[in-house]
Amino acid sequence: MSGKLKVAEIARQAGVSISTVSRVLAGKSNTSAKSRQRVLECARSNGVLANLSAGRLLFNNVTVFAPKRAFDLRADIFYYKVIQGIRDAVAHSDVHLAYCAIEENDADVPLFMNKLGSPACDAAIVIGIDDPHVHALAADIGKPCVMINCDVESMRLDAVSPDHQIIGRFSAKYLIEHGHRDILALMCLRRSTMERRLNGIREAFSAHNVAFDDNRHLVTTTGFAAEEAREAISAHLARLQREQYPTAILAGGDFMASGAIAALLDAGLTIPGDISVMSMDGFNLAETHDIPLTAVHVPRDELGAEALRLLQQRISAPEAPFCHMLLAGKLVVGNSVKRLGSRKTKGAAGQSHGLYGDLAT
Repeated sequence: MSGKLKVAEIARQAGVSISTVSRVLAGKSNTSAKSRQRVLECARSNGVLANLSAGRLLFNNVTVFAPKRAFDLRADIFYYKVIQGIRDAVAHSDVHLAYCAIEENDADVPLFMNKLGSPACDAAIVIGIDDPHVHALAADIGKPCVMINCDVESMRLDAVSPDHQIIGRFSAKYLIEHGHRDILALMCLRRSTMERRLNGIREAFSAHNVAFDDNRHLVTTTGFAAEEAREAISAHLARLQREQYPTAILAGGDFMASGAIAALLDAGLTIPGDISVMSMDGFNLAETHDIPLTAVHVPRDELGAEALRLLQQRISAPEAPFCHMLLAGKLVVGNSVKRLGSRKTKGAAGQSHGLYGDLAT
């Protein structure tokens, strides 16, 4: 059957005009939700959706759910940039984005249901929300929905996230292979995604026969702000003798790395001469205190584009298995990590040993 005949057959089966079918399959928004749904169902049954260009998005109205801070550049730069990536990915398509702020946990479920169930919502993207009630409702309502950087246990939702565990493991491995054994992980563990990153760090220690001692190798903060990290590192160093200082600090974000460097400079130490600093973020600060950071870039801008692709696939093949996609990071080498010689390595293998605050810091 030729393309034209298929369009005519879809129009006949859906009870709409050929022009309506053409508009829907071209990704245009000037069609009623009911007609659009009938056309997509008929197109799917006729094997048309699988052959459409990937550039033709089959949805026109997407609601983005995220914590309130995600819509404020100064409150959460990571999620703000994720949302910007979604905007950029649909910039040349006939797709309208709507936004709704809900809490990570104990979310306003009636608000979520009202927005998701609206006829004006064809599909949804949920960013950084761990509330299991939200996840269950998103799966039950039957609309295409993709979770970004969420703690998803359901096998009824598509999801995309940075591979936090491998990012943590790779970062710690990089420092260990540069001769460091006394590595201090500076982490904010307010979400399970960051717990996974810490689990990866622990795995790297174990793989190199280095015991991970929370008292010696871990400092935690309540947020990612530079000033809080500065205070935490200063307090940690104050409890130690100089010979007990770590040889490297692995920070859970760029602003935390900036705070750590500030604390080291306050103590009269040099980076990386006395203590190396590495970040797991790598987008927000190419350098801090004139020191180019060595960092693993955590996927961020790509998350939105991948979420939209998963939405497209779900519409094209609603019965396909759900996908939990993990994106790897990318190492960027700066000047903040020093390679230690064997005689300088402390501790032999096997021996025991407001979220972001003011971004102007």
